[in-house]
Amino acid sequence: MTRRTSAAAALLLLTACSVGDDYQRPETPLPTAWTAATGSAAEAWPAADWWRRFGSPALDGFMARAQQANFDLAAAVARVRQADAQARIAGAALVPSLDGSAQVDRQVQPSLQSGGSSSLASKAAEPRTTHTISLSASYELDFWGKNAAALDSALAAAQASRFDQQTVALTVQAAVATTWFGILGSQDRLTVARANLANAESVLAAIRDRQRFGTATDLDVAQQESVVAGLRAVPPPLEQQLQQDTNALALLVGALPEQIGATAGSLAGITLPAVAPGLPSELLARRPDVRFAEAQLIAANADITVAKAALFPAITLTAEMGFESLALSTLLHGSSLLYSMAAGLTQPIFHGEALEGGMELKQARYEELLHGYRKAVASAFSDVENALIARRKTAEEEAAQRAAVDTAKRAYDISLDQFRAGLIDITTLLNTQKTLFGAQDALVQARLAHIQAVVGLFKALGGGWRAQP
Repeated sequence: MTRRTSAAAALLLLTACSVGDDYQRPETPLPTAWTAATGSAAEAWPAADWWRRFGSPALDGFMARAQQANFDLAAAVARVRQADAQARIAGAALVPSLDGSAQVDRQVQPSLQSGGSSSLASKAAEPRTTHTISLSASYELDFWGKNAAALDSALAAAQASRFDQQTVALTVQAAVATTWFGILGSQDRLTVARANLANAESVLAAIRDRQRFGTATDLDVAQQESVVAGLRAVPPPLEQQLQQDTNALALLVGALPEQIGATAGSLAGITLPAVAPGLPSELLARRPDVRFAEAQLIAANADITVAKAALFPAITLTAEMGFESLALSTLLHGSSLLYSMAAGLTQPIFHGEALEGGMELKQARYEELLHGYRKAVASAFSDVENALIARRKTAEEEAAQRAAVDTAKRAYDISLDQFRAGLIDITTLLNTQKTLFGAQDALVQARLAHIQAVVGLFKALGGGWRAQP
């Protein structure tokens, strides 16, 4: 073999030749505009601290505590560290491994009998000490791109873990906001229920006074007593819901229920911020769950390359260099130098369909994740559309319910005055009373639904997260 031929062969061995395909982002249809959006779609996206726009200092405090102590978020951070460590392990195959050793051997060997006899004598044996130090290196030529693809897969998995961490963070933020507003809603409903109970008890006292003067019947008293009894049954389930929401909030911020502190407040003090949905084409960069699904797809594509490369020969280079001497003083002398170099090639021949099955497994896994990615994209657009609809319709519901409360309150005030003047019977008063009490409670629930719909829109838009370029 000529020198030129040898050099060409060496260059061929050192040149990587990947057997896999480069990742290409799957084509997915994108909507040109939001069907349920109002206003300009080119407005600014939500800020990173989007929850501050609700104007609730208590919510700001709970968000800060959750970011520091939420259990799910802490676990997600640990998963990121695990993925980074796996990437470091995968990258080690791309560089040579080097091991050092030092050894001292002491042996006793019997010497041959003098006089030319071939038999061994029991003559006193002389000890022999050998000193050895050496370095050994090995390196697998990544000719088919297997090790590089394994590193690409590990890096994509590490990136996916970061997107998962951001998804968990966004989920926790939305849960904290939703739970806190649920607490305020329960407190408002309790306030309404207790006020309605006090009002009904006041009417009952007035009817009993009229009964004593003979202007009201026992039936009138019994009917109002029934209303009072029904209103007394309203607070207990609301108090139960309030305590359960408080316990849920404690879990979200990594605390015990008694560590939450006072939770006084009202939905009336909450500001409803305007939320711009932005352009649909930009949503995929705003949703960490979509980026997570794509990172998994990138890793799966690299895994296919690893599986394909396993069908081809593996080329390994090994080298060893060191010193060996009978005397420690001459160990590092040039005459004690020893070295060896070797190259090996391993070609899989028959593994009972294991390698072919492994490649088919990775390809099927890629197809599964491909469908998962497309679903994540479609779900992202669907989430925003649903959130936009919910925000608009709950706003309409709250406005209509507020008007209903104003009308019911006016009707109740008129009927109460007429009842006290003896112009109407108790039935008319009871009807207006029940209408007002029901409308007031429904208004609190409508406002809570509206506020939570806004939170849902922030979450659907990816909160304040944005993928790094």
